Amino acid sequence: MAAVTAKPIDVHTWSTPNGWKIPIMLEECGLPYRVVPVNIGKGEQMAPEFLKLSPNNKIPAIVDPEGPGGQPITVFESGAILQYLGRKTGCLYPSDARARVAVDEWLFWQVGGFGPMLGQTHHFKIYAPEKIPYAIDRFEAEARRLYGVLDGRLAERDFVAGEYSIADIAIAPWAKFHGKQGIDLSAFSNVRRWLDAVLARPAVQRGLAAV
Repeated sequence: MAAVTAKPIDVHTWSTPNGWKIPIMLEECGLPYRVVPVNIGKGEQMAPEFLKLSPNNKIPAIVDPEGPGGQPITVFESGAILQYLGRKTGCLYPSDARARVAVDEWLFWQVGGFGPMLGQTHHFKIYAPEKIPYAIDRFEAEARRLYGVLDGRLAERDFVAGEYSIADIAIAPWAKFHGKQGIDLSAFSNVRRWLDAVLARPAVQRGLAAV
């Protein structure tokens, strides 16, 4: 059950896989929030004002006016924000220690591997001014390996940690762009089934549309 929060949480973000995670989580938990756009195409993430919120100059970051002890708190890094919101609300982040370990494993799998490797795939396939075959081949191969890991995990469960959780919220916005990563989901049927289910959730659709 989501905690009652009278004041909206400010979400400093942009329309990227990492940037969508937090509006999706807030929609799932029913918390009020306000999107503060940070246009990374214009370099707004490098502004001194944003640096005060996110020392690494990366979106997203949040400011919760009703943080621990009723005092404001700033949180940066998408995985840390998801955990914070899960602890704050009890929403999509289990209190059972064993179940929480499973969620954390797959959350960190995303922030430490799935996201960064797919981000490099996007860069070298689409945005790099020079197409470097070695880099494209390397990151496409790693993307296929990671999708294989995810597909195996989903072979015997509906969601990555069993029940729908912050781990699914972290992974799905990246998997949404499988085509840009050179991935054909016909080879990963469990991922296809899972992704369709996640993207069909009304809160996910609202979160994606919010940015």
